[in-house]
Amino acid sequence: MSVDSREANAKFKLKQEFPFPLLCDVDRKLSLAFGAVGHAKDSFANRYTFVIGTDGKVEKAIDTKNPANQAEALLAGF
Repeated sequence: MSVDSREANAKFKLKQEFPFPLLCDVDRKLSLAFGAVGHAKDSFANRYTFVIGTDGKVEKAIDTKNPANQAEALLAGF
């Protein structure tokens, strides 16, 4: 999910060749709820990775300081 515009997310998805949809949170409601932004007027969100279970509850959340290692960080906690 990103606070970027739909257009910016579409370009990013195409460039990265992601096979899944990206969520846009331009009004920052979800980002505020998850603590990724402090204020609705923040220019960018902090990078977090959330694992959400089939019951809709957050099972794991990590502050993603190094995106290249986020998979290893997530797996280490399970």
